[in-house]
Amino acid sequence: MLLHTVVSLLLLSVSETVRATPCVAFDINWNLLAFGLDGKDFNAGPQATWTGSGNAADITSSGRPPFDGANTTCYLSQYNNAIYVLNGDSQSPSSIYIYDAAAKSWTTQAVTTGSFNPGSFDAILDHDTNLFYALSNNNLFSLDMGSLKAANSSPVSWVDNEQTPYPSNYQPVMALAQNHVHFLNVPGVPAGSAEIFVIHYSYFQPLPQAYPLPDGSAFPASYGQATSFFQDSGVQEEFAFIPEDSSAVYVINVETNTTQSLAGPTIKDPKATYFASTDSLVQLTSNGAVYFIPYQEGNTSANSAATWSNVKTLTLAAPPSTASSSPSASSAGSLATGSSSGSGSGPAPNGALSGPAVDSGLVLTAVFGAMACIF
Repeated sequence: MLLHTVVSLLLLSVSETVRATPCVAFDINWNLLAFGLDGKDFNAGPQATWTGSGNAADITSSGRPPFDGANTTCYLSQYNNAIYVLNGDSQSPSSIYIYDAAAKSWTTQAVTTGSFNPGSFDAILDHDTNLFYALSNNNLFSLDMGSLKAANSSPVSWVDNEQTPYPSNYQPVMALAQNHVHFLNVPGVPAGSAEIFVIHYSYFQPLPQAYPLPDGSAFPASYGQATSFFQDSGVQEEFAFIPEDSSAVYVINVETNTTQSLAGPTIKDPKATYFASTDSLVQLTSNGAVYFIPYQEGNTSANSAATWSNVKTLTLAAPPSTASSSPSASSAGSLATGSSSGSGSGPAPNGALSGPAVDSGLVLTAVFGAMACIF
């Protein structure tokens, strides 16, 4: 009986570790923020500082979520300079944690979910209305965050707006641009095209929109990750799509209805997640490494020549996991691994994250050690 209890506690401890789920985001000054890396939060500053020799600043403070949810996602509310964290707490998956980037403080907003499933969704945060739009159980939900940069005493509510016109087996890939929600990888929609929901008119467009590359080719009709490039002011006009095979980065411009292709991530990690600023696309891998590729809107030649680099200041502050199931890379670089336990991103939609890999040998060693102590 005692052995059973000890083993159960050890496995529970491992399970809790595996569920560590960090995320990355930016504040309105385009400082890169990393939450939940090695159990801490960091400010890596602007892009110009990422490859330097210093450590990212530790901004860990009280009131933060544990970053252990099954589908943790982070979003920037640009008007409020606030980061909203959805499903960052496995014990309270419906709560929204709010990080006030100016005050460097956390608060927790109560949420009424209704039929919304916080463990299974993809979502965007609309720039102008500060409403979340999410696809869960094939229904489109919205949640109004108002002007919140700190929680208020009244719960906010997920509203079930309508059923989507998409098949029930659709695995959503959502992106925001020009106050339109773009749905990629919808079954039956050709490669290089997206279905669109017009936010201000609450209207699904009847036909998909094509976004061809200059040579006439198209981004694939496949599952992947998507994230929007911000502007210093105004709504987003472009978003990046990274297919699950990480073969390339496709940047879709909804003003010109065109696509450009950038180099695919060095780390070919289907569980990686992404966040973009005005001039960078950042990758968080499933073992907690952070990489970026610079981006200049409208500068096709510079973008086509751009390459991925490690955010060294974060690697020095929170070295990634070196577990055996770390993602593969054609050239990971000397700073891609570290000795301390790291955290990583996972395969759930739009920033959803899974935890660091845990070596099964370590688990067995712990179990047998406990048995030796008992007997």
